[in-house]
Amino acid sequence: MKTINILFLFCFLAFNTTARETKRAAAAWFEDARFGMFVHFGPYSVLGAGEWVMNTRSVTKSEYAPLQQIFNPQAFDAAAWVKTAKDGGMKYMVVTSRHHDGFSLWDTQQSEWKITNTPYGKDILKQLAGECRKQGIKLGFYYSLLDWNREDYRWTTGRTGHKARRDSTKINWNSYVAFMKAQLTELLTNYGDISIIWFDGHWDQTADDNRTSHDTNVDWHYSEIYPLIHKLQPNCLIANNHHLPPIAGEDYQIFERDVPGTNESGLSGQSVSHLPLETCNTMNKSWGWHITDSDWKSPAEIIQLLVKTAGTGANLLMNVGPMPNGVIPPECVDRLKTVGEWLNKYGQTIYGTKQGPVTPQAWGVSTSKRQNDIVYLHILDRNTKALDIQIPAIKSAIFLNLPDKLLWKKDRKSGNVHFTLPEKLDEIDTIIEIRF
Repeated sequence: MKTINILFLFCFLAFNTTARETKRAAAAWFEDARFGMFVHFGPYSVLGAGEWVMNTRSVTKSEYAPLQQIFNPQAFDAAAWVKTAKDGGMKYMVVTSRHHDGFSLWDTQQSEWKITNTPYGKDILKQLAGECRKQGIKLGFYYSLLDWNREDYRWTTGRTGHKARRDSTKINWNSYVAFMKAQLTELLTNYGDISIIWFDGHWDQTADDNRTSHDTNVDWHYSEIYPLIHKLQPNCLIANNHHLPPIAGEDYQIFERDVPGTNESGLSGQSVSHLPLETCNTMNKSWGWHITDSDWKSPAEIIQLLVKTAGTGANLLMNVGPMPNGVIPPECVDRLKTVGEWLNKYGQTIYGTKQGPVTPQAWGVSTSKRQNDIVYLHILDRNTKALDIQIPAIKSAIFLNLPDKLLWKKDRKSGNVHFTLPEKLDEIDTIIEIRF
């Protein structure tokens, strides 16, 4: 019996070690990618007031329903969407397969509230899956846990969707969980390799100020859903925008509208884990298309946000909200093209890097190659006159994007390296390459 127990323990440890190595390899592409495209698109786009319009405008379920007969994105071009991401230097795409209004962008067999029952009538996700494979972009699906449309969702204990006018006697949590499992099975069975399942909506069933406790009003059945995902596609990464420390089974941690470690938006007060990291953000103020939102980030602002995010060892998932006809706004396309041109020149300082030895400072951040033989200092504050940094054994240090010769010397007493900077720095990001 003792021999059997030891053998079982050995097999158990070997299996778990193999599983960890498999997940580590699956996540390697993610940490190298550093930049992805987020897409919020659905019938809410028709109203031009963002993806939360059903809740913010107190639209009832019956009032919202006619959008299925209006939503008709005839100008949608999967190749154009993927090319926009690729031209922007993005390595992956996460698309809202189903947002909080419950509408499915694919030909699901679990609901009639779907894209193939609109005048458009085509499966958008299937088209995107084919194009992503063709153009070499990894594909992920955003999936809303909460639902403002379904009768069986437990909306009575939720924080949103109370004015949709549903029948509370039809709430059936087991039915709703079974529905989610069936939809996730479709997404991970019918669309080829899927790299990410990106959950959102957990917070609907938590206290408003909850940033530490995983207590919820419902059992989301993660202990069943997460293994189901990994069983269907072992290399698919699981992330959950719950604004909490990671839950067992999740493969990376999300920060909404904030660089990890900051909390300017008020949504990212959770502790930073040792998992791979990602921050998601918008190009203007909105996720879904908003007709009056013209507060677009400049290409320089997007690049600096990407650099700051990479300087914390995280990815940036930058959102676009296509117009109701299915076209990504030209303001997004133009800006991303400029960002892509910058990455064509300096992408080596972002892709395949980790957080550098210098933690984020007022002047900027550092990134380093995973082999640890190259460090990049990204000086984002143009008023910086000099740097004093503790870095060992420098072999060489040069500017990557300034013609000036970089002046530096090491103080043997303090161990600090002093960099003297020219009066005029790069308008976006002055980059110093240090080799050891």
